[in-house]
Amino acid sequence: MSTDAFAAAVGKGAALHKPPLREALRTGLIFGVIETITPLIGWVIGLAASQYVSQWDHWIAFTLLSCLGVHMIWAGMGEPEQADELKQTHSFWLLAVTAVATSLDALAVGVTLAFVDVSIFWAAIAIGLATTVMVTIGVMLGRTIGTIIGKRAEIVGGLVLIVVGVAVLFDHLSAATGQ
Repeated sequence: MSTDAFAAAVGKGAALHKPPLREALRTGLIFGVIETITPLIGWVIGLAASQYVSQWDHWIAFTLLSCLGVHMIWAGMGEPEQADELKQTHSFWLLAVTAVATSLDALAVGVTLAFVDVSIFWAAIAIGLATTVMVTIGVMLGRTIGTIIGKRAEIVGGLVLIVVGVAVLFDHLSAATGQ
């Protein structure tokens, strides 16, 4: 489940000017906490109405990730900024929206876990910890990529988010048709 969050984190790290480790950890924690909460929410929803969530989660993830990706591409096509003008952090809300978009699969897992005898608490903790580690690594990897290709890394990051959104949509639609 952490792979889409990892890909988004690489894009986020690439869009920043040499993000420090503390920014990578901050981003990892934001994603990790949201990834911990979403299966719990999914579990509660699963107890009530699982068919409604599974019918729309992939469309919501696709839309959010595509919109964020287009926004990043648009920003990356602007004039390149001087290195000292580039930001070193993303806003909490931008990271939270991205984390929610990449955590909808964890929500779906929570819905599924409502129907089996599994401790949702421990499953959610494991999902959150794995995501925290993967996102922290992703931001630091993105830092290296951003250093190599500069401001245009934001375009690459936007494209990555769109590809992740399309992959989520494709996976769900192909699973629904049995292919």
